[in-house]
Amino acid sequence: MRLSAWFAPKRSLLLPINPVFERYSRQILFSNMGEEGQRKLLAASAVIVGCGAIGASAVAPRNVMELLDGFELLLDGTDNFETRFLLNDFAIQAGRPWIYAAAVGSYGLTFTVRPGTTACLACLLETPDAGALLEETCDTVGVLGPIVGLIASLEVAEALKILSGQPEALHGRLVSCDIWSGKMQSIGVARNPQCRACVGQEYSYLDGKSHPHITLCGRDSVQIHERRRSLDLAALGEKLSALGIMAKRNDFLLKFAISPYEMTVFGDGRAILKGSTDPAVARSLYARYIGA
Repeated sequence: MRLSAWFAPKRSLLLPINPVFERYSRQILFSNMGEEGQRKLLAASAVIVGCGAIGASAVAPRNVMELLDGFELLLDGTDNFETRFLLNDFAIQAGRPWIYAAAVGSYGLTFTVRPGTTACLACLLETPDAGALLEETCDTVGVLGPIVGLIASLEVAEALKILSGQPEALHGRLVSCDIWSGKMQSIGVARNPQCRACVGQEYSYLDGKSHPHITLCGRDSVQIHERRRSLDLAALGEKLSALGIMAKRNDFLLKFAISPYEMTVFGDGRAILKGSTDPAVARSLYARYIGA
C-alpha cells in the first residue's frame, strides 16, 4: 500500500494516453507539429496520382474530375509529363494545391504548386529550354533508388505542412538535387505573366486539346498523332541500345520491339504501335520510351 501511494502522484503527472496519438507521439513532440497539427493531419485527405505506367496513363481528361475531386491535396507519383500537365490544369482550375515531384537518373526535383500564390508547372516547364527534361525517362536513362526516396521524402514533408494547417511553413521554392554529384539547389520560381494555365486560364490538357490523338491504324495497331515535337531519332536509338533494345533506323523513322509490341517512331513525333488497340497502352509505352 505504501508503495502504491508513492507511485500514484507520479502517474498523475502523465497525460491520458490516446491509443491513436500514441502512434504519432514522436511527431507530436516536434514543436512545429504538436497535437493540434496532428489532429488536422488525421482529418485531412490527399490523393497520390500514379501507380505505374499504365495507371498513370489512365488518369485522362474524361475522368480526372471524378477521380480527384474532393481531395485537399494532390501528390505527384506519375511517370510522364502529359499526366503531370493534366494534373496541373485540374489543380489550377479547382484551386487545389499539388506537389510536383520527378526523378530520373541520379537527379530529382520537387515543387509545391499553390494556385493563385505560386508559379505552376506550366510556368516552370512550358519553355523552349525544358525539352531535354521532358524527353528523359527512367526507361531510357535509368534511375537510382536513393533519388526516388529522397524526392518522395521532400514531397511528403511539404504535404505535412499543408495538411497540418501550416502553409506558412512552405518554402515556396523549386528544390533539385543530384545524389551522384552531391549538388543540391533551392531556387525561387516566378509566375510567368504569359502562362497559359495559371494566368490565361487555358486548360488545354484538361480540355483534351493537348492530349495526343490516337486512332486505329489497321489490324491490332494504333497511331499516336504527336506532331508538336521534333525527335532526334539517332539519339533515341542510342538510348534504346543502352537498354538492350535493338532498333532499326533510317532518315525518316525508327523501329523497335518491346514484346509483345512493336513501335515505329517518326521524326515529327508520330508513332505507330502494333500489338494493341488500347490507347492507354499506346500512351504508356510512348511516354516510357519517347518521353512527354
